[in-house]
Amino acid sequence: MTITVQENIILLSDSYKVSHWKQYPKGTTTVYSYFESRGSDRPGWDSVCFFGLQYFIKKYLTGVVVTREKIDEAAEIYEEHFGDGMNPNPTMFFREGWEYILEKHGGKLPVVIRAVPEGMVVPNKCVLFTMENTDPKCYWLTNFLETLLVQVWYP
Repeated sequence: MTITVQENIILLSDSYKVSHWKQYPKGTTTVYSYFESRGSDRPGWDSVCFFGLQYFIKKYLTGVVVTREKIDEAAEIYEEHFGDGMNPNPTMFFREGWEYILEKHGGKLPVVIRAVPEGMVVPNKCVLFTMENTDPKCYWLTNFLETLLVQVWYP
C-alpha cells in the first residue's frame, strides 16, 4: 500500500521542526501552545469568524494516525532531506518519539485541543485554540503539529 504525503502526519510539518525535539531544555514535559488572529491595520477588520479546525482534527488528528509504515517512510525521506547529497543523515528525525506514540498510544496522538466554538466571531488578538501534549514524553509533538494546524487560515 502506497501512502501519500498528505496521509502521513509525520511528513506534514515544516522540515525545520523535525529537529526541534533536540532543542527543548532537558526536563521539558509539557508544551502548551496557543493560536490567535494577530489582527490587521485595516479599518473595520477587528475580528475574525473562526472556523475550519474541526475539519483538520477529523482529517488528520483523529484515530490511529501513526503507523510503522508512516514512520519508516518519514525516516527514509528525512534521512535524505537532511543529508549532504551524498550521505543520508538519520540524526535529525525523532524516530524513537514516533515509535513511542505507536507503541504507548496505539498510533493515536497524545494531545488535547481546546477551541472557541466554530463560527464564533472573536476579537483580533484573542486566543482561538490551544494545544497541549498529554504525555510528558511527547512534549515535542505540540509544536510539531503547528504547521498543519495553521492551515486553518489558508483560503
